[in-house]
Amino acid sequence: MGTNMATDFSKAKHTVILSDIHLADAEPPHRYNPYWKRFKRPKYFVDKHFKSFLEYIAQRFNEPIELIFNGDIFDFDSVMALPQNPQIHVNPLEKLRGLSAEEAKSQFKIRVILNDHIIWVTALREFILNGHRVIFVIGNHDIELHWPAVQKELIDALQLPLDKRDQVRFCEWFYISNNDTLVEHGNQYDAYCLCQNPINPLIRKGLKSYVRLPFGNLAGRFMLNGMGLMNPHVDSSFIKASLFEYFVWYFKYVVRTQPFLVFTWLWGAIVTLIYSVGEGLLPSMTDPLTIGNRIEEIAVKSNSETKKVLALRELHVHPAHFSPLRILQELWLDRAIILALIVFASFQFFTVLNVFTQVSIWWFIGPCVLLTPVLVFYSKSIKSEVAKVQVSTFQHAPMAARITKVKRVVHGHTHHEIHTWNEDVEYLNTGTWSPAFEDVECTKPFGRKCFAIISESEPGKRTAQLYEWKEAGPVLISSERPPEHAPAEGQSA
Repeated sequence: MGTNMATDFSKAKHTVILSDIHLADAEPPHRYNPYWKRFKRPKYFVDKHFKSFLEYIAQRFNEPIELIFNGDIFDFDSVMALPQNPQIHVNPLEKLRGLSAEEAKSQFKIRVILNDHIIWVTALREFILNGHRVIFVIGNHDIELHWPAVQKELIDALQLPLDKRDQVRFCEWFYISNNDTLVEHGNQYDAYCLCQNPINPLIRKGLKSYVRLPFGNLAGRFMLNGMGLMNPHVDSSFIKASLFEYFVWYFKYVVRTQPFLVFTWLWGAIVTLIYSVGEGLLPSMTDPLTIGNRIEEIAVKSNSETKKVLALRELHVHPAHFSPLRILQELWLDRAIILALIVFASFQFFTVLNVFTQVSIWWFIGPCVLLTPVLVFYSKSIKSEVAKVQVSTFQHAPMAARITKVKRVVHGHTHHEIHTWNEDVEYLNTGTWSPAFEDVECTKPFGRKCFAIISESEPGKRTAQLYEWKEAGPVLISSERPPEHAPAEGQSA
């Protein structure tokens, strides 16, 4: 969408930031599998909480508010609805695991999400009509917002009059608020979830154009969409601490409804690997004649400068798909390969013996058992790097702040709220509003519905506070602290 400059986004007295709502389509109940994607049922939607939240902040300030949605507001990857339009071709893989990131299919997905979240849409519309402005910073799960047509679908759904449409802005991966706060989703510091080229996010396969999806999105689509007893919003739901925990979870919940889950995981992991490496190596769609205008457009929308856009782009980490071994380890395919080699070697040993003399099947089972400790010790030596993401985003904050000449950085993505300092930079993470539960039965909510308020405390100075939203209203978690009183690295304030 073109950048309309009728509304001034350069100054803000009051800024409110939240992230990771993960709005998706509603999951219908399953008669014979009541826990299947239970977290996607309408009873767990945050729409009513969101409506009350907007009403509260509007009443609290009674002045124009800058509301920043800091990424992953929508979860395109988990949408399983399929279009009935015969003009949109749906291949067999899409029927099983959801639509790809083509423009028309992304448009369909955003329509489905918005139609299932009417309360959320209506509340946001009223908020904008009352004179407030909204910024969408694109994250990894709503990376399909890069399509201008998808942005238009959202604007159209809000049913805003023409003179109000310029109060909504979409930013590629960052936004600078009031020249004092850098707002980024944070996925650009996560090798598994970053947009490889947020300046030019599209790739071409054959005659079709797609938004290039990160490894994490592809894993969610091809694996977790077929493993409905795992909650994609909680890492511990699908990354267990040990094989024993996987066995307990499997025999408690899975064996009765999806006994062949291992095959679902295996082919999903293989497809994820193929797509991740294959699409990751494709060149971005670029036009040398317009790249300068593109960078300038990003700078204008983010209240920045072209040199800052390019410097922040250089700060991004290297995508994991350039290291297939890392992908194999995260998918557990390396363990599967070792297990296959153990079985193959034991079978070869058994068959060779049978050439010379007839032996018992135990000559096959025995070597398998003897070689199993190799797999166990190897598995214990591999630690998932997903947990390192929060540290990575925290460590990049000071340099990002220097590049953009701000004193404060706000991230999302990790689903872990925090308010602390790193060097002389104030650092906040607004956690998650997603339907996150630690258990299959959705009885143990994970995370707190947090948001940040950055408001003018005295003329020319803004201070930040982190809140949790509850049914009774907001609860203050932390306020700005001077650097000399900062907690240790990684410690919540």
